[in-house]
Amino acid sequence: MKKLVFRCFFLLALISCEKTINIKTDTSASKLVVDAQIENDLPPRVILSSSIGYYATIDSTVLNNSFIHDASVTISDGYKTYPLKEFKIAASKGFVYYYSCDPSVPSTYLTGALGKQYQLEITYLNQVYSASTGIPDLTKKIDSIWWKPLKNYPDSPQVVIMATVTDPPGLGNYIRYFTKQNAGPFLPGLNSVFDDQIVDGKTYSIQIDKGVDRNQKIDMANYGFFIKGDTATIKLCDIDKATYDFWRTWEYAFQSIGNPFSSPGKVLGNINNGALGAFCGYAAQYKILIIPK
Repeated sequence: MKKLVFRCFFLLALISCEKTINIKTDTSASKLVVDAQIENDLPPRVILSSSIGYYATIDSTVLNNSFIHDASVTISDGYKTYPLKEFKIAASKGFVYYYSCDPSVPSTYLTGALGKQYQLEITYLNQVYSASTGIPDLTKKIDSIWWKPLKNYPDSPQVVIMATVTDPPGLGNYIRYFTKQNAGPFLPGLNSVFDDQIVDGKTYSIQIDKGVDRNQKIDMANYGFFIKGDTATIKLCDIDKATYDFWRTWEYAFQSIGNPFSSPGKVLGNINNGALGAFCGYAAQYKILIIPK
């Protein structure tokens, strides 16, 4: 009996020691977010926005208000500095704002060239941000592409696309790929960047998964397939290591969201002065395949 009374007093003491703890999360200052790229034969494109809090409720109004306007943006090729102008295009719920060359002013119009380096400079709210990137030469190339039916499902309307690719000798050839289905936009693969540590100097065949829109829920049961009757366009880009590291770490972070067993990772951008994002250069080549019905 004495033991029972003692246990009751012990449990009451534990309950009385409970304390409500309110955890206050840190509110970090908004940062500049840079999504900038330059591709051979195309003008640069720079999208500027401000970061949104991790616990913030995101809707179309918040996204539209996150775009940064009236920044001073320039790109230099080492010989001449080109000012960029802000443009806007209609989106499903509002507009997308970006900076690029003004085609009405030929003297300030720049298009990317293979084998060249570029410097980006952004001035906003008395702060200066900069980054550099290069458009490599086209060294890693698609030799051929073809389609084949799904294994064990030859009558399915879904097909896979295959490609033969040649990697030049010597490590350090990095690529990123995109696909376009019919008249849709170019979309990157779920894993879109690769190095050549395993395939250095080899010619090899590989399946090319159809790209994904990361703003939509990804249907993994049908991921990667094209449909009979599609016109598929494959865009393979040679990239530098900084571009590879940015997208490799960004895609790892994206796929780790909501996974309690994943290890934390840091996205490796190349913009200085504490800004987020990257300035990426692409040496692009295209292959088109018409898949019969």
